[in-house]
Amino acid sequence: MNTDIEKGKNAAIVSYITIIGSVIAIFMNQDENKSEFASFHIRQALGIFLSFFLLGYPIGYFNSWMVTSAFWLFIFILWIYGFLGALNGEKKLVPLVGEFYQNLFKGL
Repeated sequence: MNTDIEKGKNAAIVSYITIIGSVIAIFMNQDENKSEFASFHIRQALGIFLSFFLLGYPIGYFNSWMVTSAFWLFIFILWIYGFLGALNGEKKLVPLVGEFYQNLFKGL
């Protein structure tokens, strides 16, 4: 288990660096280099970024700084939670939506 974490840690960390990092991490975690730890974090990071893009635009139409700043804060907390988990070598689901991301992207 520890070797899987060490093998996939770089891809896991890269996956949290913008959505382009998530795509790069998918390619880093291909075939013989496949790590379950990296796959876990790629699914989490991809879910966070896609949620940001898919929900951010409609939430911007509320035209309320309280609503938009709450959304930004929520996404930022999810990102920090996931990124720190990758740095520490832990497979912790992000709060509220982590299980959903794991099920949605189980093919990665």
